Amino acid sequence: MKYGYARVSTDGQSVTAQVAQLTRAGCKKVFRETASGAQTDRAQLCKVLAVLDAGDLLVVTRLDRLARSTRDLLNTFAAITDRKAGFRSLGDTWADTTTAQGRLMLTVLGGLAEFERELIRVRTGEGRARAVARGVKLGRPPKLTPHQKKEALRRLEAGETVRDIALTYNVHNSTISRLVG
Repeated sequence: MKYGYARVSTDGQSVTAQVAQLTRAGCKKVFRETASGAQTDRAQLCKVLAVLDAGDLLVVTRLDRLARSTRDLLNTFAAITDRKAGFRSLGDTWADTTTAQGRLMLTVLGGLAEFERELIRVRTGEGRARAVARGVKLGRPPKLTPHQKKEALRRLEAGETVRDIALTYNVHNSTISRLVG
């Protein structure tokens, strides 16, 4: 079955032209949405991805209606592929997973995105190592001072409950429980 997805960014715009184009392209149902393309949690896009079955086809008028970033686009393609469905952009003929050329293009884009993610991971790791070498403490700051930790341990030894001690310091019970281990 062919499903369409039409999106505009603001309330002042209309999806009417997109819906008409998708209907002419044979889409039986068109999911319509007013949301920024930068948002990744678009309700109608999630709905159309959820109804896709093996052999179905998701159609958009242009790729920018589906996603604004390469990463978001590739994540959406992965969700479509996981459901064994196809994808086609009416305005971008190369973006058609029902053809060998379209699958090749999307595979190349996926490889580039994976390479980019690996570079980011390596650079981030190097940056963390440099920060640690400079004496920067990474992670969240401790909830309790060293003095509070010693006092909490004394109170635990004296028989007070973890819950009562945690309430005193306005922390979760697990914060106090971890002091013992």
